[in-house]
Amino acid sequence: MENKSTILDNKYYLYLTEFFSGMAVMAVELGASRLLAPYFSSSQIVWTIIIGTIMIAMALGNVWGGKRADKDPNPDRLYLRLVIASIWIGAIPLVGKYIILAISAVLVLTVSNGFLVIAAFVSCMVLFVYPLFLLGTVTPSLVKYTVNNLENSGTTVGTLGAFNTVGSILGTFLPTFVTIPAVGTSVTFTIFAGILLLIAMFYFADRGIKRGICTFAADVIVIGAILYSAFGGGYAFWEPNLLYEGESIYNYLQVKENPDSIVLSTNVLFGVQSIAMKQRGLTGMYYDYALAAPFMAGVEEKEELEVLVLGMGTGTYATQCSYYFDNVSVEGVEIDKQITELAGKYFGLPDSVPVTTYDGRAYLQAVDKKYDVIMVDAYQDITIPFQMSSTEFFTLVQAHLKEDGVMVVNMNMKSDGPESINAYLSDTIAGVFGEVCTVDVKYATNRELFAANDPKVLERFAANVERCETPALKELMQGVSEGLVAYEGGDLILTDDKAPVELLGMRVIDEIIRDELGYYKEVFKEHGISGILKAV
Repeated sequence: MENKSTILDNKYYLYLTEFFSGMAVMAVELGASRLLAPYFSSSQIVWTIIIGTIMIAMALGNVWGGKRADKDPNPDRLYLRLVIASIWIGAIPLVGKYIILAISAVLVLTVSNGFLVIAAFVSCMVLFVYPLFLLGTVTPSLVKYTVNNLENSGTTVGTLGAFNTVGSILGTFLPTFVTIPAVGTSVTFTIFAGILLLIAMFYFADRGIKRGICTFAADVIVIGAILYSAFGGGYAFWEPNLLYEGESIYNYLQVKENPDSIVLSTNVLFGVQSIAMKQRGLTGMYYDYALAAPFMAGVEEKEELEVLVLGMGTGTYATQCSYYFDNVSVEGVEIDKQITELAGKYFGLPDSVPVTTYDGRAYLQAVDKKYDVIMVDAYQDITIPFQMSSTEFFTLVQAHLKEDGVMVVNMNMKSDGPESINAYLSDTIAGVFGEVCTVDVKYATNRELFAANDPKVLERFAANVERCETPALKELMQGVSEGLVAYEGGDLILTDDKAPVELLGMRVIDEIIRDELGYYKEVFKEHGISGILKAV
């Protein structure tokens, strides 16, 4: 009984070990989703990869841990594994983003299909499998130490399972609602790494001062990681002059100042979600093209035009409508309250523009009001909410439009394949609305879709554009008119029951990567890394 420690005589310490291990597993899983989201999105695909990878790691840990517990039932080894796991988890905020970028850089030059899936999977394997494998060894090891006889084995194992489950529940809710919004993902990792380390420290302290020394270095690493995470490092470490970098319940948020604009991004590697021009006027982005919707709805004829924006962001479209049209009233729906707060602080959204913090579809179900224009701008690269892409959703939008009302949808990914995401969205919308047309945004991957039930919508558009007294806007609208293409609906229909939008979006991401990086891949094949550096 040489290895038996006094602290292990109390089963409640073992139950606490199980409790906090279960808590740490779920906290790491949620932290993993937030660590990967700025680079790979927070789509169902990424969540599937995270959950699948973690379950693989836990299963392997269960098997290996059970065998080790039978072969060498020394609790020192278990708590040493907790120390190693805590060090690894605590180090993730220090090195994780660099590893993700390095993996992405290698794969983007070597992988043509399934980049998102492969890059996210490899990143998960490198960053999370080992520490969660170690945590997977906890339960079978603790069973070995807690089961004294067969008469109470069921009760003991059941109690261990209960502590693990309750810990997992807290590990699910605390990061989402407390630590990530309050202190961010990086500190969340280190907080739960610190908890694991404390559990191991108490054990080794009980075993003697010499054994406790092995946890001192781990203390330094985890505390250093906490300080670095809190004060030293952001996701976009290459951006030295960010106005704001933080996290909300829903998003990673980054506000950057350019010479002529302020930009909000919810993705480190690509994407601009909102923009405010320092000199008021056209943005050069899809928001300008979407201004065609008020003209289609008769903005130059009506005393008042009511606009609803689903996916308000920081209010770029609302600001543009208010700037160019005196008779337009705009209200918005934005699920992320923190984005709305940034809108007032950095993007000049007037207090007079009401913004409801709610899901866009749920908002439509809760109100009876009808609008002249409804803009759907809730799609972010591959992250397309399936419930806002279906026949049922667009039927709900139609019910909230006036007879001559117009819906405008921003489709982020310009794709023309026979079964592309845009084909599915366009067919679905055409199955609800009688008049559908699209226009591609120049120098961007965006496509704007306009839908109405009034067959005279394009006549009204031309007549209202002719009355426009703002030269730059009028010229742009004339260009939009020339680029409009009538859309004939097909059979690719998305429904609440079946809407594989993320798989469809992934195909487009692959296409974009192939198109944009084809040149650099050739350079890499001929000249290697040095050639890439010279080309960049």
